Amino acid sequence: MDILTAIFTRRSVRHFTQEPVSDSDLETLLRAGMQAPSADNGQPWRFVVIDDRLLMDKIPSVHPWSDMMKEAALGILVCGQVVPGEMGKYWQQDCAAATENILLAAHGIGLGAVWLGIAPDAKRMAAFSALVGLPTDVQPLGLIAVGQPAHTYQPADRYDPAKVHINRW
Repeated sequence: MDILTAIFTRRSVRHFTQEPVSDSDLETLLRAGMQAPSADNGQPWRFVVIDDRLLMDKIPSVHPWSDMMKEAALGILVCGQVVPGEMGKYWQQDCAAATENILLAAHGIGLGAVWLGIAPDAKRMAAFSALVGLPTDVQPLGLIAVGQPAHTYQPADRYDPAKVHINRW
């Protein structure tokens, strides 16, 4: 699938089959995430792959919109290692770019995925940090539910020229 087709046809997938995600597909997703751009090439992303069913079933108790984790084959918790200094404050943007790469890669190889926001909700961030035992210098940005899509999703055209301004507002 070429990149523009992937961008224009990717959809958030919230229903999955019981089919697992292969180790090679998981590695492809993680490699795609790590190819993202980052401020000063800091690459602050850290990933926690969650595939333990008991742990996955606990996630809806700490994230109100995550019921799909009960069906997903796995989750990828996208985190940032926060470092002191000027570049350290860009971890959320860097990890958001990594997240989008993972979402596009999942679609490109035929998987379904959806991004569940965690940061900047302090309560949710603390809950995920405790759930997976993150060190204090690593903060969770979002969780990506991944699996084989249970349905076929039609692309949506979201282009809105009213949201575009040239040179000035």
